Amino acid sequence: MKYVFGGLVVAAIVIGVLYKTGVIFGKNELSPKELPGKGIEQYDFFYAGEAKHQNMYIVRKGKIAWSYSDTAAKGEISDAILMSNGNVLFAHQFGVTLINADKKTLWHYDAPAGHEVHTAQPIGKDHVVIVQNGDTGKVIVMNIVTNTIEKEFAIPVGDPKTVHPQFRHARLTNKGTLLVTHMDMGKVCEYDINGKQLSSFTVPGVWGAQPLDNGNILTCGGGVVREITPKGDTAWKYAIKDIPGYKITSSQLAFKRPNGNIVVNDWFNEWSAKLDNSNLPVQFIELTPDKKIMWALRSWVEPFNLGPATTIQFLDDNRISENVFFGDIK
Repeated sequence: MKYVFGGLVVAAIVIGVLYKTGVIFGKNELSPKELPGKGIEQYDFFYAGEAKHQNMYIVRKGKIAWSYSDTAAKGEISDAILMSNGNVLFAHQFGVTLINADKKTLWHYDAPAGHEVHTAQPIGKDHVVIVQNGDTGKVIVMNIVTNTIEKEFAIPVGDPKTVHPQFRHARLTNKGTLLVTHMDMGKVCEYDINGKQLSSFTVPGVWGAQPLDNGNILTCGGGVVREITPKGDTAWKYAIKDIPGYKITSSQLAFKRPNGNIVVNDWFNEWSAKLDNSNLPVQFIELTPDKKIMWALRSWVEPFNLGPATTIQFLDDNRISENVFFGDIK
């Protein structure tokens, strides 16, 4: 009997190890089979992501109401904004393009050879601010009516010879300043219209930064979402690995909803992995301020295959995306 008992103990230990390492009992699952919320029907939203093809979608009432796809274009969509008039501005690594609802190109900017653009934001209807990666990092404000540069200044880079990882997300604040994520330097910096650095916060692995109405900054990257005060203190923090039941491998952007909830993306890298249809990751997850999961989006199956996720814009948010300013440029 002692041998039987001993065998059971050994078996229990082995099963425990297999469970912890994710070999059995679904521990390798990237997301729960049953998700909170109503999936694609939960919200109306605009959606885009870094992928091998340039795809964007508007979802209304659980259906794809508008889509854009350019399978021949070179470059990934790192940033995209739906404007109040239905136009879409998107940065696609090697340039920036503005299209209307009929997918007609209204304006286009090509990054110089050896340079990249991963973020762009409209200022009113006539201007666009971009951050350009290169041997010299630049902030550029373009007048898209005259197609001329109205403002330009240099910003530091970590390595002038390694262009791709220098900058990602940048957004204008309600003070008319610009928050820039220096991804390769692990910090977020705030600049005025003349290029003067006003503040700097160390955020390891930072990808995205969103200025909040309360003056704080919501950052994402390095597997952590943080809300940082103007003094640099952490007001809220959540390590992505601690979200129970989900394996989120690449969080890039976090968004704060008007109700205080935090929405975080999980980007799937098409260049380094193949999607397993039997074990699909979520594309976005919504957390309450006390870190409860209230909604998750997992929409990989036709006819609602949205593809990899980077950015989402909720259509019930009444804030006008282009209603911003940069110094005296409005």
